Amino acid sequence: MVVISSAELRNNMKKYLDLARTERVIIQRGRDESFVLVAQNNASDADLARAITVDDVIERVREGLTQMFEKKEAERSA
Repeated sequence: MVVISSAELRNNMKKYLDLARTERVIIQRGRDESFVLVAQNNASDADLARAITVDDVIERVREGLTQMFEKKEAERSA
């Protein structure tokens, strides 16, 4: 695994795309964002089967928050 800046990726795109064929390339963008660059053929069928969409994540978070608020409300009412 190698960690690079987004500027380094921009300046040496071919190098890191080639490297991503064999290992993960972590791209750090600022302090709070990072991305993983991997070749698509490196993803196993098991990884793809476990994958979820951003919409799925958002829906699950909403459901969890709704349950938390309902529980809190029930505790206040009791």
